[in-house]
Amino acid sequence: MNDDTFLAHVADGLAALPAVHAVTLGGSRAQDTHGPGSDWDFAVYYRGGFDPADLRAVGWDGEVSEIGAWGGGVFNGGAWLTIDGRHVDVHYRDLDAVEHHLAEARQGRFHWEPLMFHLAGVPSYLPVAELAVNRVLRGDLPRPDYPEALRETAPEMWRGRAGLTLRYARGAFVPRGQATEVAGALATAAMETAHAVLAARGEWVTNEKRLLRRADLRGMDAILTGLRADPDVLAKAVDDAETLFRTA
Repeated sequence: MNDDTFLAHVADGLAALPAVHAVTLGGSRAQDTHGPGSDWDFAVYYRGGFDPADLRAVGWDGEVSEIGAWGGGVFNGGAWLTIDGRHVDVHYRDLDAVEHHLAEARQGRFHWEPLMFHLAGVPSYLPVAELAVNRVLRGDLPRPDYPEALRETAPEMWRGRAGLTLRYARGAFVPRGQATEVAGALATAAMETAHAVLAARGEWVTNEKRLLRRADLRGMDAILTGLRADPDVLAKAVDDAETLFRTA
C-alpha cells in the first residue's frame, strides 16, 4: 500500500470499532515534519464502553493494552502495532474526559501528570492540544484555539516547577558534586521552562521532542556539556541555567 491507501485502511479499521466516534492522525505525520521511518500515530475517540478486545480482533500484529494500563490519566491506554510493515501507535481518547479537559483549559485550569519518557511530565491540557493540531480522519471533533485563560495560568505553574527543580538541585546535589543528578535536574527544568515559554505564546505542545528548540532553549546543551563532579562547576551551571531561563 502507498501512504494514502495505508492511511485510509487504518482509519477505516479503527473507525469501525464499536463506540468509536472519531479517528485522528497525530505526531509528525499530522504536522508534515516526519521522515521516511517515522511512526504512524493514531487516536480513537470513543464514548462509553470501548473494549480493547475489539481492536485485538482486527488481527493486526502487536500489543493492545487494556483501558488504564498506561497509568489511567491523560494516557489511559493504547496499542503498539505493525501494519503493512509500518510501526503504528494507537492512543485511546475518552471523549467525556477530553471534553472535560477542554472545558477546564478554557477556564485556565489544568493539572500535571508524570508520563514515562517525558522529563517534565505532561499537562492535562495535552488532549486539547491534540484536538488543535492533529488531523481528523474520520468523524468530527472540535478544533480549539489556545485559551487566553490558559496563557495566564500555565506559564506561572511551569516556571514555578522549574524554579523548585533548580532550587532542590542547588541544595541537594551541587554541594555533593553529584554531576549526574544536577544534569537530570537541569534537563527537567529546561523542559518545564520551555512549556512555560510556549504557553505564554499560546502555542500547543504535544510532546517534548522539539520543545527546547521551539522555546529557543538549545543553549542548555552548552551548559550541560561543561558539567563535571565539582561543586563550583555545578553551581555555575545552575546559575547559567537560571540566567538562560529568565531571558527565554
